[in-house]
Amino acid sequence: MSTSAQQISNLLYRYAEYLDSGQLVEAAELFRHARIKVQSQDCLDHTALLGIWQQRIKIYPCGTPRTKHIMSNTIIDIDETSGTATVRSCYTVLQATDLMPLQVIAAGRYLDEFERVDGVWRFSFRDYSHLEMMGDLRGHLLM
Repeated sequence: MSTSAQQISNLLYRYAEYLDSGQLVEAAELFRHARIKVQSQDCLDHTALLGIWQQRIKIYPCGTPRTKHIMSNTIIDIDETSGTATVRSCYTVLQATDLMPLQVIAAGRYLDEFERVDGVWRFSFRDYSHLEMMGDLRGHLLM
């Protein structure tokens, strides 16, 4: 039996794994029960988030975006009684393509909230508005 912290960490890592393997539908599904904040004040649902990813993320012939999302400095605060948790973490996105050497293309923070429903942890909120550093995104984004 894994602990709450392990289950929540695994959700963070699964998100990165899905994105890096080009499984955008599966990545969006992790946010099925979540509100997602982007640059505007409005929140999206998981289907709108998937639409944005499908329009903007370049997928290569190998079926992936040729990225690696590294999650770090994760701080997990869990309220076991209420079945809620908040998580602050940093992300660094690496990319290498046939035309670009390995490099950092983005870095920022995720602010997440989780809830436990029927003993299972799930995302309830993600704040995507903390992109703090951008590198060369030409090989990653279609626009």
